[in-house]
Amino acid sequence: MKDQLKGREGVDAAALDGTFSDPASRSAVLDDMAFTADGGLRVAFDRGDVGTPAAGSYTVTLSKDTISPWLSGLGQRVQQQTMTPSRSLDLGAPHTPTQAVPTHTASGDDDTDCKKVKCIALTFDDGPAAPETATLLTYLAQYKARATFFTTGQNVAAHPDLVRAGNEIGNHPWNLPDLTKLSAEQVASQLSRTSAAIEAATGKAPALFRPPYGAMNTQVRAATRLSPVLWDVDTEDWKYRDAAKVAQTVISKAEPNDVVLMHDIHPTSVAAVPQILRTLTARDYHFVTVSHLRATL
Repeated sequence: MKDQLKGREGVDAAALDGTFSDPASRSAVLDDMAFTADGGLRVAFDRGDVGTPAAGSYTVTLSKDTISPWLSGLGQRVQQQTMTPSRSLDLGAPHTPTQAVPTHTASGDDDTDCKKVKCIALTFDDGPAAPETATLLTYLAQYKARATFFTTGQNVAAHPDLVRAGNEIGNHPWNLPDLTKLSAEQVASQLSRTSAAIEAATGKAPALFRPPYGAMNTQVRAATRLSPVLWDVDTEDWKYRDAAKVAQTVISKAEPNDVVLMHDIHPTSVAAVPQILRTLTARDYHFVTVSHLRATL
C-alpha cells in the first residue's frame, strides 16, 4: 500500500511509515476494505488519512496474488464468495446458534400520566443485539417497564424478532455515521433505509430518531421528518464496562422526566438494568417511552 501511495499528490511519504506501523493508527485508517471481482482487495482512505485533506481521498487496489497468502480461513471464503457468488456464505461456525428471543414482552397499552407521577425514559442505542437485547426485554417486562430503543438499520435487519416486544423503536441510522459529515442525500438514505427495516420488522414506521454522537445541524434536520431525541443523563456505558457504575450513574443523576442514554449492545449495561429498575421503582418512578413522556407532559 505504501508503494502505491508514495508519489501521489498530497501524500506525506515520511508519515506513511508511522501511520502503518502504529497499531492504533493502522486500525483507524484501514476501516474501508472490500474484495474485488477478481479476488483482489480495494482499500479506501478517507480525506486526510494518508495525505493533506485538500488532496482528497485515495484508493489502493492490491492483487489477488499479493493478498491471498495473508488471508484467514474466513477471508479466503469471503474472497471466493466475491469472485463466484453463491446463495450462502460459509462462516465456519460449528453449528447454527439458537435465535435469542425475549421470554417476556410488554403490551402496547400505557395509561401513566407523567403530569401526576414521576416518569423516566430509559433509552438504548445501537442494538438490537443477541442475546443482550432479549435479556434486557425480559428485565423490563418483569417490572412492567417500557423503554425506547434507537436501533441501527443493519442490526434490525439481522435481529428482527428483537424489535417486536411492545416497546418503542426509534431510528439510529443504518451504520452509525456522523450525519453532519454526510451529504443531504446520504443522510436521507441512512435514515430511510433504517425506517424501512424497522417497519418491515414491526409493522410500524418510527417517529423518532437519535443522531449518532448527538451530532446535528440544519442539513440533518432538513433531511427528515423524524423527531430528534437527545438525552439528559449520559451513562457513558461504552467507556465504563462496569454494571455497578452504570447503575449508580442512573440512580444518582436521574430526575423526573429525564431521558437516559444507555446501550443494549454491552452486557455490562444490560446487567445494570435490574438494579436501576428495582431502585427507581422503590422511589415511585414509572418507566415510559420517550413518545409517551412527551405526550403526557
